[in-house]
Amino acid sequence: MVHKGKPIPPALGRALRSLGEDVGTWRKLRSLTQAQLADRSNVSRNTLNRLENGDGGVSTENLLRILRGLGILEVFSRAIDPYESDIGRLRFDQQLPQRVRPRSVRGPEEL
Repeated sequence: MVHKGKPIPPALGRALRSLGEDVGTWRKLRSLTQAQLADRSNVSRNTLNRLENGDGGVSTENLLRILRGLGILEVFSRAIDPYESDIGRLRFDQQLPQRVRPRSVRGPEEL
């Protein structure tokens, strides 16, 4: 799989295919055709088909539209919430930096 001239790492390709399969399974569990879900999500049927086939070129906005059309946008949002993870809960009370710079850019006083 290649996107804009860059090869996609195998793990990413597997994740894209798995995501597409999961979206297709959710669609079928909801008894929706691709045309119905595309209409409900305000995306083209071709976009939905590309997502279900593991195409990495589908925009994040269109992915979120489709998840909303399936009624699982909140589930997705909770799944990526950093404070739902063990490390997020452990660091909940710590103040996060406004930005993170690479270590090579930091001055000696910041190390």
